Amino acid sequence: MHIGGDTAVLQKEILGIFPFDPANISPATKEFISLARSEKRVVEICKEQQTKSFIVTKDKVFFSPISSVTLQKRVMNSRDFASE
Repeated sequence: MHIGGDTAVLQKEILGIFPFDPANISPATKEFISLARSEKRVVEICKEQQTKSFIVTKDKVFFSPISSVTLQKRVMNSRDFASE
């Protein structure tokens, strides 16, 4: 699934898709992101664009310029297509 820029991930690797709003981020999420950064597991897809969501996979955390709603729709649409 395309998650922004030139980046795609396998849907089966995705553990979660979350909105990213620095003004309203919870302390637990801040801690999670900080830990992922310190472990060098964060991938910022498009540094020149505003981050709108983050995608957690088995190995990495991707910061994406695509909204979490749009990414979740992509997941649902591909599942509908696969079940046909």
